[in-house]
Amino acid sequence: MDTTDQSKVRQALNEKDGFQVWWRLLRPHTLTASFVPVFVGTMVALNEDSISMPLFLAMLIASILIQSATNMFNEYYDYVRGLDSEESVGIGGTIVRDGIKPKTVLNLALVFYAISLILGIYICIESSWWIAVVGLVCMLFGYLYTGGPLPISTTPFGELMSGFFMGTVIIGISYFIQTGTVTNNVILISIPIAILIGSIMLSNNIRDLDGDKKGGRKTLAILVGRKNAVGVLALFFIVTFLLTLIYILLDILPAWSAITFIAIPLALKVVKNFVGKTEPLEMMPAMKATGKTNTIYGLLLGLSLLINSLL
Repeated sequence: MDTTDQSKVRQALNEKDGFQVWWRLLRPHTLTASFVPVFVGTMVALNEDSISMPLFLAMLIASILIQSATNMFNEYYDYVRGLDSEESVGIGGTIVRDGIKPKTVLNLALVFYAISLILGIYICIESSWWIAVVGLVCMLFGYLYTGGPLPISTTPFGELMSGFFMGTVIIGISYFIQTGTVTNNVILISIPIAILIGSIMLSNNIRDLDGDKKGGRKTLAILVGRKNAVGVLALFFIVTFLLTLIYILLDILPAWSAITFIAIPLALKVVKNFVGKTEPLEMMPAMKATGKTNTIYGLLLGLSLLINSLL
């Protein structure tokens, strides 16, 4: 790819130099998958007792660091395996377009992991050392998502694993460190969030389907085909909002949680923006809107729980 073509790609993706290089490396549109579960889990706990703000902040920062490190591992290992090029979209582009050394990206990911470990020790001291076991498993799967001999991201289980660990497990941990227990209700409440986090990964795989297929991956989107994958994504959204309605009717969630339905038009926009699209750049708006759907839904769900706790 010559310099002119590379410049066109950077312009199309609105990529800038300086601090933006490192900001893109974090893939900020995915960080909602780390913030929302901690917020929701903590707000569920707040409805049952008072919460510790230092524990909340430590958990929040550790979760964001682990998510960021996972994104860096993805950037590094996809480059090493030859899956990323200057034309690739949806990546930070820090290595292939900005010229940052791959080793620098890997080392930064390890530093983020080290900081999250320190925060994890504090969380364990204040709650339970069982959190260390669960946290280490989460970090291991964060690495194995793109690292190791058979990266999870290359299999049909990427959506399931990311939704489970980043959704259900993180919500469960956030709730446990505040209350000392895990209830059936908090697990049920975690399911819509887990589905939306899985939808972010599915959107990513729909966009990258052609390149992933050439790279030998066997993602869910590849196995069912682009059209059917968009249908699965639509089903994810339907189940999310249907579960929310059921939970409200069963008093698992407060009536205030109906405000999450504000995110429905954005979910519809995601599906609409994917239909008929085949080029990665064409699908970037849909990919970003998927992250926004998770953000708006999660923030409104947490807000509804906060309002309910104050009444």
